[in-house]
Amino acid sequence: MDKQKQLDTSFFGQPRGLATLFFTEMWERFSYYGMRAILLFYMYYAVSKGGLGMDQATAASIMSIYGSLVYLSGVIGGWLSDRLWGPRKTVFIGGVLIMFGHIALSLPAGTTALYASIILIVIGTRLLKPNVSEMVGGLYSEEDRRRDAGFSMFVFGINFGAAISPIAVPWAANGFGLHLFGNEMNFHAGFSLAAIGMFFGLLQYYIDGKKYLSKDSLYPDDPIDKEDLKPIINWTIVAVVVLAIILGLMGAMGQLNINSIINLITVIAIALPIIYFIMMLNSKKVTKVEKSRVVAYIPLFIAAAIFWAIEESGSVVLALFAAQRTVLHIGGWHFAAANFQTLNPLFIMILTPFFVHLWSHWKNQPSAPGKFAAGLVIVGLSFVWMALPGLIHGTTSGRVSPFWLVGSWFICEIAEMLISPIGLSITTKLAPVAFRSQMMSMWFLADSAGQAVNAQIVKFYTPGTEIQYFLIVGGVAIVFGIVLCFFVKRIHGLMEGVD
Repeated sequence: MDKQKQLDTSFFGQPRGLATLFFTEMWERFSYYGMRAILLFYMYYAVSKGGLGMDQATAASIMSIYGSLVYLSGVIGGWLSDRLWGPRKTVFIGGVLIMFGHIALSLPAGTTALYASIILIVIGTRLLKPNVSEMVGGLYSEEDRRRDAGFSMFVFGINFGAAISPIAVPWAANGFGLHLFGNEMNFHAGFSLAAIGMFFGLLQYYIDGKKYLSKDSLYPDDPIDKEDLKPIINWTIVAVVVLAIILGLMGAMGQLNINSIINLITVIAIALPIIYFIMMLNSKKVTKVEKSRVVAYIPLFIAAAIFWAIEESGSVVLALFAAQRTVLHIGGWHFAAANFQTLNPLFIMILTPFFVHLWSHWKNQPSAPGKFAAGLVIVGLSFVWMALPGLIHGTTSGRVSPFWLVGSWFICEIAEMLISPIGLSITTKLAPVAFRSQMMSMWFLADSAGQAVNAQIVKFYTPGTEIQYFLIVGGVAIVFGIVLCFFVKRIHGLMEGVD
C-alpha cells in the first residue's frame, strides 16, 4: 500500500486522492465564506431592501456567536469519525448538512430559516473539516516526503475557495451585474450560489472518493462497542435535558430571546476551556512535567483568544466599516462592501511562502511565546490603524479610502502568520499524552472564546463610537502583548524542554 501511494503522482506529483479532497474543501470554504460575506448585511438590511430588518447590534452579535459555535462544536466531528462512522462518511454527512443549511438561507423564510441554517452549518462544518484534513494525511506513508507539499497544496485550496467566494456570492446577490433585482439585494440568490458550490463539492467527493480514496477511510479507527456507547448516550441525554431546563427557566422568566441565548453561549464558550484546564491540571494521568507545560499554555491560550477576537472581526466590525464608512470605488471600478472579505485569504496566500522561508532560514528566531507576543502587538496595531481615519478627519460621519481596510487586513494577516500556524504547532508539543486530542480542541476553543467575547462587545460598535472602539480593543491586544514579552523567558522555562 505504501509503495502504491508513493507511485501515485497523477495530481501535480501528488496522489490523485489529494485532488478529491482539495476540491471538496475548496468548495466547502467557497460556500461558507461566500455565505458569511453577505450574512451580516442580510440580517440588518431593511425588509424593503431584501433583508431581515434586525437592528445592527443584534446582527453583529449573531455573526460573532455563529463563529464561536462553529469552533465550540469542534470535538463532535473527530469523535463520530473515530468511533462510529469513519472519516469518509462523516465528511459526506457534514457536507450534506452544510448544503441544506445554505438551501435554508436561499428560501425567503425569515429568521426561522436563519436559525435553522446556523444549526445545520455549525454541525456540518465540524463534521467535515477535521476529517478532510485527516484523510489528506492518510494519503501518504510516514516515509513519504511529499506530505508537507501535499498539505501546502491542500491549504492553498482552502484559501482559494475562501478568496473567490466573497467576489462571486455578493455578485449573485447583486443580480450578476445585470440589475435584475432593481435597487434591492436578492440575498437568497447569493445563498443559492453558496449551496450550489457545496453541491459541486459533494458531487465530486462522492464520485472521486470511490476511485481515489483509501477504503480504510470507510471505517472508524477506534470503533466503539455497545457497552462504551451506553454512557455516551446517557450523558448526551443528560446534557439535552439540562439545556432544556435552562431554556425552560429562561422562558418562564420571560428571557428566552436571541440576546439571552447569545449570552448563554458566551458563558459556555468561556467556561469550557477553563474546565478543560482544571481537568488537565488535576488529572493523575498528567505528569509533573506535562502540568508545567499546560501552565505555560494558559497565557498562550489567552493571547490566542484575544488575537482571534480581532482577526474574526473582519466579517463583523470591518464589514460594517466597509458598508458605512468606506468609498466603494477606485476610479471607475465599483465594488461591494462584502468583497473586502476576500482580503483575509488573499493575504494568507501571499504571506505564507515568505514566512515559511523565514522560519526555515532564521537561525536565532524568537520562541513560540515571543512570536505570540509580537503577533498580539501587531494585531492590536491593525485596529489602532482603523482609528486613524476618524482621528485624522476629526469626524466619523463621512466615507474614507478603501485602502484603510486593505492596510488593516494586511497588518492583521502578518500577525496571523506569527500566531495561527505557530499556535497549532505549539499546541501539539505541549499536549499531555492523556489529553492529546482534547488539547487540539483547546486551540479551536481559543477562537470560540474570542468570538464569544466579540458577541458581547460588537454591540457597542457604531460610527459614533468607532474611534474609541478600535483604540480600546486594539489597545488591549497591544498591552497584553507587551506584558507577554516580559514573561517570555518564564513561559519558555515552564515548557520543560519544548522549543
